[in-house]
Amino acid sequence: MGFFEFLATCVALFAIILFRYFLFAGGAYFIWYKWKREKLFHKRIQLKYPPQKLIKKEMKYSVMTSMIFAVTGGMLFWAWREGYTRVYLEIHEYGWAYFFTSIIIMILFHETYFYWTHRLMHLKPFYMSVHKIHHDSNNPSPMAAFSFHPYEGIIEAGFLPILAFIMPAHPAAILFFLTFMTVLSVINHLGYEVYPHWFSRHWLMKGLITGTHHNMHHSRLHCNYGLYFTWWDLIMKTHHPDYEKLYDEVHARTPESVREPNSSQVVGAASPLAPTSF
Repeated sequence: MGFFEFLATCVALFAIILFRYFLFAGGAYFIWYKWKREKLFHKRIQLKYPPQKLIKKEMKYSVMTSMIFAVTGGMLFWAWREGYTRVYLEIHEYGWAYFFTSIIIMILFHETYFYWTHRLMHLKPFYMSVHKIHHDSNNPSPMAAFSFHPYEGIIEAGFLPILAFIMPAHPAAILFFLTFMTVLSVINHLGYEVYPHWFSRHWLMKGLITGTHHNMHHSRLHCNYGLYFTWWDLIMKTHHPDYEKLYDEVHARTPESVREPNSSQVVGAASPLAPTSF
């Protein structure tokens, strides 16, 4: 692959990644922050909105992250062309059972990769120089889904090449995984609780991360590090003990009991998620 072909590949991937980001994050922002803003305010986890200046910052860093993802994808495409990866094109090589199983493996593997790299970035030297950009959104909007410092963007992008080199993966399975990851990241940063009231206490569903769970991470820092599942947080005792209580409080609200304030302050009370310092 020559330089110009590599460049064209990166540009094409950047357009695809940016489209996916604005489709899911921008679509969620339009619905929850514009179209249904007043009707759904009682579903907000923190009873205030992030300032527009911060949302623009989230978008800027998300575009930068999309560039990093695109370059990583271009390099991975080159590695595949040269025969260095285990990416395969014909489903029959491994069969449909493996195809679907591989998606589950990707998600589980990514959860472990994300949890431990995330914990690493919360060590003070890495936090201040890298991860703090993401945590400037202590009351995140969906536009924060990819809002990372470039170094963190590289760490996040590093998962896919590792995956492609160690396990057989079909491009369609990879695409499904990346779309799943994007959707879950948007839900985690939405600022609203979208799951039903019983979700956090159901014997099976309580193992899944909700918007409330991740919002607590943004406001309280040293807890709830997971991306998809609560397992690592529970094993490593980083699961915030008040999570279920806050989840229930959010669902106890009604449109009549709480209304959008005229300022950035919470109506009638302090925010249930007061930010903590590092």
